[in-house]
Amino acid sequence: MDNDDKPVGLILSRRDMLKLLGVGGAAFLASCVAPQVKSTLIPALTPTAAPTLAGTTPASPATAEALSCVARPELTIGPYFVDEQLNRSDIRSEPSDNSVREGIPLALAIGVYDVSQNSCDPIENAQVDIWHCDAAGIYSGVTDRTFNTVGQKFLRGYQLTDTTGKAQFITIYPGWYSGRTVHIHFMIRTIGADGQVYEFVSQFFFDEALTDQVYTAQPYAAKGQRDTFNTSDGIFNNGGDQLTLDVAGDNANGYAATINIGLDLSNT
Repeated sequence: MDNDDKPVGLILSRRDMLKLLGVGGAAFLASCVAPQVKSTLIPALTPTAAPTLAGTTPASPATAEALSCVARPELTIGPYFVDEQLNRSDIRSEPSDNSVREGIPLALAIGVYDVSQNSCDPIENAQVDIWHCDAAGIYSGVTDRTFNTVGQKFLRGYQLTDTTGKAQFITIYPGWYSGRTVHIHFMIRTIGADGQVYEFVSQFFFDEALTDQVYTAQPYAAKGQRDTFNTSDGIFNNGGDQLTLDVAGDNANGYAATINIGLDLSNT
């Protein structure tokens, strides 16, 4: 599982991002080449409400009126994407036996906005998929050198954004595996200006001090010391500082995180 990902698509530096800032604080994502992923957009389904964690305030992206839209860099999809089309907000369980993956709960809210035409408009019915490894560094649904989880679906799922452009998930704080820093994969699928499916793929990252705090608890501590950090991760160094989650909470009650993604749907 060492160096499982290679960068693809457009990567924007911090200087590039500042150059792209427009009227009203909107930023624009220039045309990018999305990975060729066989996928199906399901716009007819209704978004479902996400559960909340006891003792935490649910994370919520800013409203479009108050939002400073920011285009984030597109990063590699990695080898562990499986298009399960599993519509659920709580992705912690394994559907085959209803077991729940151990780990500290994480409530994740993702806002999706159209930043074309100097606007910052919420995108409704965008399909947002997330997937990541468990506390032991294992992904579901795939074969690797150290595990075979084909047929399993834990820590995978998608939601459709609501009228405010928001998709919400309950998951666990991710574990780690050799060669990569801690991360969550995500994909956004919607309809572009040309009427075709528009895909945006990237990864979320975490503050190192927060990860150190989380990993003092079980089951994370049982895995030992991680070998890769943000600064030594090739994927993170291609724009991960712009994709680091804003996280609040603690080990006892769980964490809540939020981030907004601006897409220029005119560049399709």
